[in-house]
Amino acid sequence: RTFCVFPTSPSMAAASSPSPLLLARTLRVVVGSENPAKMEAVKKAVNAVRASMEVEGDIEVVGFKAASGVSDQPFGEEETQKGAENRAAHTRESCAQKGDIFVGLEGGVKSTGRGLEGFAWMCVVDKEGREGFGRTGSFILPPAVAKLVEGGMELGHADDVVFNQIDSKRKNGAVGLLTRGTLSRSDFYHQAVIMALIPWAHPALYPLTSASESEE
Repeated sequence: RTFCVFPTSPSMAAASSPSPLLLARTLRVVVGSENPAKMEAVKKAVNAVRASMEVEGDIEVVGFKAASGVSDQPFGEEETQKGAENRAAHTRESCAQKGDIFVGLEGGVKSTGRGLEGFAWMCVVDKEGREGFGRTGSFILPPAVAKLVEGGMELGHADDVVFNQIDSKRKNGAVGLLTRGTLSRSDFYHQAVIMALIPWAHPALYPLTSASESEE
C-alpha cells in the first residue's frame, strides 16, 4: 500500500491555535449570575477546556447580578438566547476591569407538540467583541409544572410548589429534581458552556465580524 502524507499548511496550523486568553496563566471569568449552580458550571467548563490544552494555571470565577433584558421566565428559543446574550453583554459593560471573559446563562421554556420543554442558552463574550453560544439539551416538564409556568409562574417557583422545595433553582433545579439527582443543574449547563467557548478554542475559524469590531 502507498500512503500519502500531506504537510500541515500554515492556515491549518493557525486554525488549531487557541486564543491566548485560554492559555493565560490566570484567567478571570465573570458570570452574569450569582447562582451557585451556574458559577460551578462555568468553572468546570473553563477548567475542562484548559485541561484539554494542558494549560497550567488558575481561573478566577466571580458572579455578578446581570440584567437579562427579557421576561423573568423566557418563552421560546429567541427570547432565551437573547437573555443569555444580554446578561453576557451587561456583565462585560459593568465588570470590564474585573474579567477577561464574561458569561451569560439563561434558562427558558417553549411549547411543543409533546408538551412544555425546558432548556437553556449560554453566551460567552470577551473584551474584543468575540462571541460564542451554546445550548443545552431539552427535557419535557411534567404537566403539573407546565400548567403553573404557562399561568405566569417562573419555572423555579413552579418546581418548589410541585416538589415541595425551597429555592430549588439555586440548587439542582428542575433537571436535578426530575432526574432524581442523576443530572445536576450544573452538569446540565456544563457542556453548553464548553460549546460556547469553541470560538476561543479555534479563533482563526471564527474571525471577529465587522459588527463586533465596531463595538470597540
